[in-house]
Amino acid sequence: MERRTGEQCAVLFLDLDRFKGINESLGHSIGDQLLVTLARRLEACVRRCDTLARLGGDEFAILLEEIGGLEEVTAVCDRIHAALRQPFLVGGCETYTTMSIGVVYSDGAQSASTLLSNADTALYRAKAQGGACHTVFEETMHQRAVTLWQLSNHSQQAVQRQEMHIRYQPIIDLTTGQTTSVEALIRWNHPQHGSISPAEFIPVMEETGVITDIGYWVLRAACQQVSQWQQNLPRHLRPTVNVNVSPRQLTHFALIEQIEHILAETGLAAEQLRLEITENALIQTIDLSMQVLKTLQQLNIGLCIDDFGMGYSSLSRLQQLPVDTLKIDRSFIRHIKQDGENIEIARSIVDLARSLDMTVVAEGVETQHQLDQLKTLACHKVQGFYFAKPLLPDAALRFMQATASV
Repeated sequence: MERRTGEQCAVLFLDLDRFKGINESLGHSIGDQLLVTLARRLEACVRRCDTLARLGGDEFAILLEEIGGLEEVTAVCDRIHAALRQPFLVGGCETYTTMSIGVVYSDGAQSASTLLSNADTALYRAKAQGGACHTVFEETMHQRAVTLWQLSNHSQQAVQRQEMHIRYQPIIDLTTGQTTSVEALIRWNHPQHGSISPAEFIPVMEETGVITDIGYWVLRAACQQVSQWQQNLPRHLRPTVNVNVSPRQLTHFALIEQIEHILAETGLAAEQLRLEITENALIQTIDLSMQVLKTLQQLNIGLCIDDFGMGYSSLSRLQQLPVDTLKIDRSFIRHIKQDGENIEIARSIVDLARSLDMTVVAEGVETQHQLDQLKTLACHKVQGFYFAKPLLPDAALRFMQATASV
């Protein structure tokens, strides 16, 4: 693509959503056939004077020349999304896929490299919004991309530099008073910026893909820690460790291999590991992650839905999931009043979990009256600052030892 001046054009940067999952589940041969069929559909969405090119892998670019305005560009994106709503029949398999599209609209004053770079930035934003959409480049995206890149680069080195560590928050069984589980929570102490909130760096890791490597490190470190603790705990107390996993991790079978390797290396029993994923993330990835979830169940690894009540899980879908634990979102616990007002949502979740033979955990418990109200609901387990903040390993062990004798 040459540098052009005085004429309006647009560059579309396209990328298949979750193509790696298609390759891993159906095979690379099917993936290649899908790309060939996809290219034909893309050709049908543009004019003869436009240019369609495959950049490599599952990435494509389209140059739209002599266009009358952004509306025409949007119309092309809409045609592409519509074309992908029809299933692909390849190798005797019927499959569906979607595309993320980054758009840059220009009067021709920018260089080709700038246009491609800006379109790539817009594509990155479309991916971050969940895919299956198109995003038009804005100047503010550039600074955001720089910030994300810097934080992403720092996070990749943070583990090696021992800037990241794991704290463990106890989960208490209300029947026995013992600590039966701990949730592994990652923390980052940056040398320049100080303590960085997980609410800031976790989404960045998710967007940039760094979460996959960091997630593996957390899994391994947490399993290793619990295995070590067992040497100093009563035989009857075998705590479960809850580890948060991202949607990226849950949609890849590599997670299964990683977990099997970690359990073999650390000697931790599979039933002592429980994976936590937020309700919204599970809903978004359910079609791709279902087989992974079923395999985890066969390995006796538990699955916990975190922040339950904040998403829109249907009862029929919930019954299909190999889930053993629901966590009531802390926002519902926070608003429980002394007289029990605002407790109905928590009551509904406890009743739902009981009907599905699941364990229910209330997180974010901070006061005695919240605890008392949860006891009246026969909630199974609780966690929160009322009992303990996330603790360093030695402090977490002492806490478990203290509650073991309750």
